Amino acid sequence: MDFVADGESWQQGSLVIGGKARNLFRLKALGFPVPKFVVIPANSFQEADSFRVSVLKILAAFPKTTHFAVRSSAMDEDGAKHSFAGQYESFLFVKPQNLAEKIKAVWQSAHSPRVIEYRRHHNLAPQTEIAVIIQEMIDADVSGVAFGANPVNGRTDEKVINAVYGLGEGLVSGVLDADQFVIKGTEIAAKLVPKTQRFSLYKGQKGGTQLTDVPTEEQNAATLTDAQIWQLAEVLDKVLTEFGQPQDIEFAYRNGELFLLQTRPITSFGQKEDEKKGAYVLWDNSNIIESYPGVTAPLTFSFITSSYEGAYRQFSAYLGVCEKVIAENQRVFANTLGLLDGRVYYNLKTWYHMLAMLPGYSLNARYMEKMMGVKARFDVPEKYRLTRGKAWGSILTMVVKMLVRFLALPRKRREFMALVDQTIAHYQAIDFAQKDAHELMDLYLDFERTLLDEWKAPLLNDFFAMIWFGLLQKQCEKYLGDDHPNIHNDLLCGSSDIISVEPVHRSIGLASRIAANPALKKLFLDHAESEVLRDLRENPDFADFNLDFEKYLTDFGERCVGELKLETISYAQEPARFVRVLKSYVASGLTEQLFSEKRENAIRIAAETVVERTLQGNFLKKWWFDLVLKQTRSLVSARENLRYERTRAFGVVRQLFTEMGKRFYRDKILPTERAIFYLTKEEIFAYLEGRSVNGDLAALVALRQKEFTAYQNSDAPPERFATYGAPYQGGDFSKKFQTEILDTTENKEVANELQGIGCSPGRVRGRVRVVLDPAEVASLDGDILVTHSTDPGWVMLFPGAGGIVVERGSLLSHSAIVSREMGKPCIVSVTGLLKTLKTGDEIEMDGSTGLIKIITP
Repeated sequence: MDFVADGESWQQGSLVIGGKARNLFRLKALGFPVPKFVVIPANSFQEADSFRVSVLKILAAFPKTTHFAVRSSAMDEDGAKHSFAGQYESFLFVKPQNLAEKIKAVWQSAHSPRVIEYRRHHNLAPQTEIAVIIQEMIDADVSGVAFGANPVNGRTDEKVINAVYGLGEGLVSGVLDADQFVIKGTEIAAKLVPKTQRFSLYKGQKGGTQLTDVPTEEQNAATLTDAQIWQLAEVLDKVLTEFGQPQDIEFAYRNGELFLLQTRPITSFGQKEDEKKGAYVLWDNSNIIESYPGVTAPLTFSFITSSYEGAYRQFSAYLGVCEKVIAENQRVFANTLGLLDGRVYYNLKTWYHMLAMLPGYSLNARYMEKMMGVKARFDVPEKYRLTRGKAWGSILTMVVKMLVRFLALPRKRREFMALVDQTIAHYQAIDFAQKDAHELMDLYLDFERTLLDEWKAPLLNDFFAMIWFGLLQKQCEKYLGDDHPNIHNDLLCGSSDIISVEPVHRSIGLASRIAANPALKKLFLDHAESEVLRDLRENPDFADFNLDFEKYLTDFGERCVGELKLETISYAQEPARFVRVLKSYVASGLTEQLFSEKRENAIRIAAETVVERTLQGNFLKKWWFDLVLKQTRSLVSARENLRYERTRAFGVVRQLFTEMGKRFYRDKILPTERAIFYLTKEEIFAYLEGRSVNGDLAALVALRQKEFTAYQNSDAPPERFATYGAPYQGGDFSKKFQTEILDTTENKEVANELQGIGCSPGRVRGRVRVVLDPAEVASLDGDILVTHSTDPGWVMLFPGAGGIVVERGSLLSHSAIVSREMGKPCIVSVTGLLKTLKTGDEIEMDGSTGLIKIITP
């Protein structure tokens, strides 16, 4: 059989007609109004891009039709999981003489790059068989899409209809705005829009469609009458009964007559209201994404989960929570983090419960929530709450303890950093290559007991940094008013004691020496990284430079993009990666002459002058302001420096597990050395100690690799969303769960403007460079860096940037602190940044106000 007509049975032989055609046959058989159609099965096509069907035979099946619609019908198209909406070609108002050409084009679209990418993204087989539908073209007065359930919030008691004048092409392509009708019970909620244009038949020789104007008197009228809306609602109820699940149907009205053009299951829901049962958890990664961007491997997640648990147990005890309460709530501390679609999120419910353990919560819960920045409300178990009498006693005790600990903090920081230096020096002296897997495990456990369990100083410093930074901001608002809204940022510029910028100064110093030495410059610019490394180590002329090069790797070899992820390959592990950075600096002319501290010092001095002038003559206010500023500068600098100590500690852990991976590979336990990062810390240790429930770790790794590859290729879930019950039930976090934004600041709907938080002053106009992976960028050449989030490893890109704009972040995030120190204009927390800007756009950014003006998109 060459093709199947709509009155014939398609369920015969081995005909392959695809999902869309199969649904049309069902609609027709059930008596729904479907325009006449025929289907060329996929197995009627040949490898030579031709088909065994006579166009004349097809035309004979449509004796009175002058124009056709030619559509795809792939095997997995319009299914319950994947719609393939808009991926395959389709053609409207096709004339008979052009039918063969369009049929071939639809069939060939199954092999187009966009379809291949769609299939790869959804982990589908790279190719599929495709049938082609030829249908009578309906020259519609009104077209649209109707949903049997609300696709946004998943409510099955609501139906949603979108409609436009003319053909539905204007709706599905997004070119035209559509009227929306929401049906709930006996009520219709209509949202009408001005409709100035419609798609209709192009009357030229080749057919097709064109945009035409809608008469003025119809532009603000409803596209559908109430009778038509109720007719569509009845159809949606019937197809729900027949197909067993809510449908997404395309429809058209011509001269008041309804036609159904296709139907498919609704493939993406917000979580249904009636499914919102079970434990409610709010997930948020707005801050932690800076440390763990993108997909994070299982080994890293298992390591940081236990690290967070131990650290915040210590911290809660420091803040006055009794050991009995801490012990009773072990699960709270064990669940501060979640891993959703491979991305690390904070579990805000457990953070809220930790907050509720603090003595002050029982006295004034709402004040404590505000002070700690908690925006979500959760039910707090009674066992957390003290009586008011005990609460007063506990909070007074906590205040005294905090004062003592604050005064002792500088000493505690010095002791902690000395412990880090001593411990890391000890481990650097060990030849890990000579250790077996059990010995490496024992070394890790000893490292954990010695250092990772002694993380009190960084936690306390972070706590006090937030308090004093907030005090500084309030003092600036109180004394300096609206004339200097971001002067607290200006006052923190040029903090030369921040270690995060030392790698930049040192690396640019190395680049300057390369640029000044013709032989070194030729070596770096004309040779591959491996050749550069070999010559540096073997050529005596480069011995002095190589000493400083190796010293840099010893001091800062772990400072790299994704430095807190154990699976990251650091500069210390592969020095060729650092050679690549130096090559880019030399090639772009980024040397010490172009990078000085004058600008950031000038910003700080100007801000200090404003304060001096404003508070002149008021000794008490000036004394208090200077004290707050001094403490803030010290704590913020220490915060960044202590973060680097964490980076160094994580570097030791990275080396230990990397070596363990080599042992597992050598002993044929795992297929590759780096496969170990797909296991958890507990799984590795259980295997070594005889407690493993998986005897075949290679099979477990294969499963994980497949799962995490899918995460890499999928869209990231929202910044904040809620789950109910088991979080993984239903899977797709980016679509299944309704995003819940609580008290966040949305961008104002102002054309050509975006608003964020100004972190480092300066007004810059320049070209946008969107960077998602800094390893792929050689130099910014003065462009404005635009990205999703940054970690300390991104600092190597900052010198070449004209300005820095980040979608995520806060005033105390790494990008904000380092930008202030370097005097680079910086804006963070810009909602919708990457959806709005692309590489090549020209913008003007103001690092003081946080305003971004789009000049030429």
